Amino acid sequence: MIQAITETALTIYVQTADNRIDTSIASTQIRHLVKFTNDMDGAVHYAYGGSETIYDRYTKIMLLYNTTPNIYDGKTKLFPAGYWKYEIYEVSWIGTVTVSSGNAPATETDVLSPAADTKGVVQGLVTKGKMYLAEKDGTQQVQYTQREAPSSTNYIYYGQ
Repeated sequence: MIQAITETALTIYVQTADNRIDTSIASTQIRHLVKFTNDMDGAVHYAYGGSETIYDRYTKIMLLYNTTPNIYDGKTKLFPAGYWKYEIYEVSWIGTVTVSSGNAPATETDVLSPAADTKGVVQGLVTKGKMYLAEKDGTQQVQYTQREAPSSTNYIYYGQ
């Protein structure tokens, strides 16, 4: 399970190597498309990592918070707080990896045409799970103010 906080950067550590689909190319030719689906309202957000490193045992994907989300730059605006489902899709390139509009699929069903070595192809789902997105301190919808205890006896009378 991924733990995150609203309005902050998000670093995801996930296992993708054991479910890798396109093993015919180097790991430098692979990026991962992350799909977030809110459990309450069904809102869907996509993002490629602003930076991504594939290690032997895990993949590190970094996403940034931004009020103007951008799928290709790794900028997200996940809201509201609560539980989200995440799905991570493997996207591979034969030629130069360019994560930008027209060169990288925007969704898991997006097929770029005409086909070219510089255009990414979604290979399939490599991992999925749950993410808990907590509210940033001070931004909660319900906030309480701690009052000082009364200095004298506080009586409550019936009917008043």
